[in-house]
Amino acid sequence: MYLVTSILGSIDDPQFHDDLHRLEHAGHLEWLILPRADLARRRLRAATDKGSEIAIALPRDVGLFDRALLVQESDLAVAVRVEAERWLRLRPRDQATALALGYHAGNLHWRVRFDGDLLLVALERPYNSYVERLSEFLDDGSIAIEESADEKREPSG
Repeated sequence: MYLVTSILGSIDDPQFHDDLHRLEHAGHLEWLILPRADLARRRLRAATDKGSEIAIALPRDVGLFDRALLVQESDLAVAVRVEAERWLRLRPRDQATALALGYHAGNLHWRVRFDGDLLLVALERPYNSYVERLSEFLDDGSIAIEESADEKREPSG
């Protein structure tokens, strides 16, 4: 198990380029794939995409970030890769519903963004928990959930 107590830098930093290039071609660059929500954590245990165990214990003033270099040795490098964010895409039927939906999302402290007349809610919990919280809007047809090709719903169950 590797214990990480500091971040070496970014894999994009020029001083790491040659070594990381060599390690990547040898198959010795491993990725610690984390959900975006885990970037705020200072302590965690996880495994890389190749199964190496990593324990992270960072000081309070140090934060994880996408492409952070955690381990660099002659035969291994480990870097962070953040999972792609998933968004629930909501289309309100009218402005009054949009206002009510925005108020509702704010009260629930959901992280949101806007895409034209859509309200996008970051999926940080199971999909069904969002649908349950939106049931009054969905049941009366005042909002619709839209799907894009790259953001599919989780299966029920």
